[in-house]
Amino acid sequence: MRNILILDGALSARSDLPERLTELGFEIVRAERGKTVAERVRRVVPDIVLVAGAADDLNSPDDVLAACSCPIVFLSNEAAVEAALSGLAEFAALKKENDELKKTLESRKMIERAKGVLMKNRSLSEAEAFSLIQKKSMDMRRPMVDIAQAIVLSEEISKEKAG
Repeated sequence: MRNILILDGALSARSDLPERLTELGFEIVRAERGKTVAERVRRVVPDIVLVAGAADDLNSPDDVLAACSCPIVFLSNEAAVEAALSGLAEFAALKKENDELKKTLESRKMIERAKGVLMKNRSLSEAEAFSLIQKKSMDMRRPMVDIAQAIVLSEEISKEKAG
């Protein structure tokens, strides 16, 4: 669950906002009043900070950024909260997609290396090497990347013994 700090008592008192934030997977964290913004943010380490209108004790966004590098949303109305949360959800989805694409690319690179090893050591064509990795993957019920890693590791060990 992601933490959200609201720097305005009136904003967090609205009945629908805390409920909506909770539905979106946020936990509203409370910071002691009377402390500086930087101290309050540092104490609760939020994932996002909402600042409504003119928060009395906030001189600049730098106060928050100095304490924690997290998104800061200045609000004039509740529609801005919805827009910010939507943008944050979209960013999280894009980050997840990016991470998955990186993982896929690394897997493909490893499979290509393993195909190269098999083509060289067993005089196989590219298609034959791929089919061999694929068949072993199905037989062992393991991802192709695991089989490819084992092939590459085996080749590295063989080279170390020979050299």
